[in-house]
Amino acid sequence: MGNAATVAPTVAWWAPPDQLDRRAWRVLIVLALASLPVGYLNTLLTQTVSFAADEFHASDTAQGFSLAAVRGGVLIALVVVGLADRHGRRLVALLTLASAPIVCALGALAPNLVVLTATQIVGRPLAISLGLVIVIIATEEMPKGSRAYAVSLLSISAAVGAGACLVVLPLADLGERGWRLVYVAPLLFLALVPVVRRHLPESRRYEAPHPVAEFKGHGRRFWLLAMSGLLTNLLVAPASGFQNRYLKKIRHFSAKRVALFSLVTNTPGGLGVVVGGRLADNHGRRIVAAVGLACGSVATVAVFSVGGAWMWIWSTAGALLGALAVPALGVYSAELFPTGLRGRANAAITVVSLAGSAVGLVLTGALVHDTGGYGPVMAGLAIGPLTVAVLVLALYPETARIELEDINPEDRVEEAPTT
Repeated sequence: MGNAATVAPTVAWWAPPDQLDRRAWRVLIVLALASLPVGYLNTLLTQTVSFAADEFHASDTAQGFSLAAVRGGVLIALVVVGLADRHGRRLVALLTLASAPIVCALGALAPNLVVLTATQIVGRPLAISLGLVIVIIATEEMPKGSRAYAVSLLSISAAVGAGACLVVLPLADLGERGWRLVYVAPLLFLALVPVVRRHLPESRRYEAPHPVAEFKGHGRRFWLLAMSGLLTNLLVAPASGFQNRYLKKIRHFSAKRVALFSLVTNTPGGLGVVVGGRLADNHGRRIVAAVGLACGSVATVAVFSVGGAWMWIWSTAGALLGALAVPALGVYSAELFPTGLRGRANAAITVVSLAGSAVGLVLTGALVHDTGGYGPVMAGLAIGPLTVAVLVLALYPETARIELEDINPEDRVEEAPTT
C-alpha cells in the first residue's frame, strides 16, 4: 500500500514530507473541500447558543445542558460511521455531506431552546460522522510519511469552515432573531455534493482484501484513545462552548467583536496545525502532542483569567500552541485500528470523548452560575488534558513513518500461492 508516493530529498516546510502522486493530491483536495461544512456545522451551535439563549431567556445552566445534550447525540455517529466498515467510506461521506447541512439548517425554525437542541442532536453527529470518515479516507490513502500532514491540512480546512461561521455571526446583531440566519447559510455547502461524488474514489485500503475485525484484541488501544479524548474534552468543550458567553457577559463584547476576537486569535492556529503535522510526521507524534496539550491548556485557562490585551495574547498563544497537538493526536485513532474496524473504533472513541464534553459543559454551567468565576473553573478542568499529555509520553506507541499494515499486521492478507 506504500506506492502512492516517493520520498522527496528536500521539501518546503509547508509541503507534505512525501511527494504525493496525482491520485493522492486529488483525494486530499476533495476531502479538504468536504471538511468545510464539518467545521461550520460543528461550531454552529457553540457560536450561536448564547444569542439563541437571549431570545429564549435561557440561563447559563440551560445553555450548558443544551450543549451537553447535543454531544449526547453522538451515538448517531456510532451507527453512521459503523456503516463505513460494511458499505464503504465513499457512500457514508456522500450521505452525511448531503444530510448534515439540511438537518442543522432546521434550527433556524426553532421556537425554543429545546427544539433548537433537538435539531442539533441529529445534525451535529452527522457532521461529526462526515469528519471521521474524511480522516479515515485520508489515512488510508496517504503514504506513510504524510498521514499527519494530511490530517493537518484537513483540520485547517475545517477551521476555515468554522471561520465562515464567525464571518456570518454578526448577522446576530441584526436583531433578537438575527442568529437564525447563521443556520440558513450552511445550505450553500450542498453545492459540494456533486463535486465530491464526481471526484472522490473509494479508499484503496477498503477496496483491498481485508479481514472482518472486531473490538476483541484491540481493547487497550481503544480505551487509551477514548479516555484521552474524554479527559481532553473536559476543558476543550467548555472553553469553546462558553467563550462567547464569557466575552458577552463578562467582557461586554458585541457579536461583531466576538467574531473579531475569534478570527484574530484563532487564525494563527492554522500555522500551528501545519507545523504540528510536519513535526509529527518527521520527528514523531508523542512529543508534539504532549507539548501542544500542555501549553494549550495553560493558555486556555489564562484566557478566562485575564482581560484587556493579555486576553487576546493568551488566546492567540493557546490557538498556536494547542494546534500542534491536533494532527499528532488526530491521526492516532485511524492508525491504531485495522481496516475492518477503523470506522466503528473511531466512532466509539468519539462517543466516549464527547462524554467528557458533556460532563465539562454541565459542570461549567453549574459552577459558573454559582460562583460567577470562569478562571478557577477552567483551571480545575485543565487537569484533564494535562493528564493526557503524560499518558501520551508514557503509553502511546510511535506510529510516524510506519505503514498501516505494520501497525495492524492482521490487515496483511496473504495471496494464495499460484500453481
